[in-house]
Amino acid sequence: MNGYRLSSVFDHGFERYLDHYGPQPPEQYRVAHCITGCRTSMLGGHMHTCDQCGESVPVYNSCLNRHCPHCQTMARQRWIDARMAELLPVPYFHAVFTIPHELNPFALRNKKAMYAILFRSVKETLLTLADNSKWLGASVGLIAVLHTWGQNLMDHPHIHCILPAGGLSRDGTRWVPCKGQFLFPFPVMKKLFAGKVLDYFRKAVREGELLMHGNLAAYEDRAVFEKFVSGLYRKKWVVFVKQPFAGPASVVEYLGNYTHRTAISERRITGISAEAVSFRYKDYRDDARQKEMTLDPVEFIRRFMLHVLPKGFMRIRHYGFLSGRGRAKKLPLCAELFSSLRERKKSKAEPKPWHERYRELYGRDPRICKKCGQGIMMKGARIGPLCAMTGRGTT
Repeated sequence: MNGYRLSSVFDHGFERYLDHYGPQPPEQYRVAHCITGCRTSMLGGHMHTCDQCGESVPVYNSCLNRHCPHCQTMARQRWIDARMAELLPVPYFHAVFTIPHELNPFALRNKKAMYAILFRSVKETLLTLADNSKWLGASVGLIAVLHTWGQNLMDHPHIHCILPAGGLSRDGTRWVPCKGQFLFPFPVMKKLFAGKVLDYFRKAVREGELLMHGNLAAYEDRAVFEKFVSGLYRKKWVVFVKQPFAGPASVVEYLGNYTHRTAISERRITGISAEAVSFRYKDYRDDARQKEMTLDPVEFIRRFMLHVLPKGFMRIRHYGFLSGRGRAKKLPLCAELFSSLRERKKSKAEPKPWHERYRELYGRDPRICKKCGQGIMMKGARIGPLCAMTGRGTT
């Protein structure tokens, strides 16, 4: 770790950010409060005392906000543990669906509606093509994760999907394997995805679900809007699929790096001051070369806040036989076909205690006293009132 904390950026720049851009939505105040208060006296906590040497130290509460980089490591590990029990012994694909940048302004001003359109379009594209006997003729399962950022922190909505190379037959009696390099041809997938996004986009505008704020007001003219949408049909839509993973276990570890990622990790931050924030990024327009960018704290915060999700919005979703209903009915059928149901139940039976997961991640038992190295730190008196605005996020 380089020692730089995202909270320092907000300490330097959040008030200036408000002075420059005016009052913000409640979600932004909540995120700023959580990030600056995470694991500090602002959120209270408890005194922990060693049962051997009597050493006492304050342990402050985490904010548990999904936009806070400090609070994602353990959440990520818990999610990985749960998903490991659902793996099938088949290759898995990683697909990425991206909308054209021309739609980004609509997404920024209508986050909930546009992100829902993106999720729905991805789901229907994959499930519809999988059900077609020409391509697979089976039921597939997939995990979809929304990301809204690029490496430079600008808006870049896209969805990462993980799905097995095959599916469960309609009668549930056999596994239908992938026939080629991917489940379906890329051109067909891109065309269907683009058609669904634009169809739902048109419908949302027509029914008043998307509001034309600011620079979007020009699209209230029907002729202008139709010309805009027609141009999007001719765009080159990006749907990227990586080669299958080496093994099923590596799939979840890999996806875990995406599910609980925040817009920027603190490892990428190289400098913080009252005048500037510097961070590393990959420039994909220049062969993914590693570069450094320096921004004013106000601009850094503005870019970071572009990615604050609407309250309660689910950014990790499961579809097909991995959905809530499908997992209960169809996933056991898949497991039985591969004779792995016994192992799957065994792995779910006894989840690891939190301190064991912590030790695996950080190489030490968090309960051991740092002073004497022998005693166990026991939770004691509460410190201060707990903050009402903990900003607990949903996945």
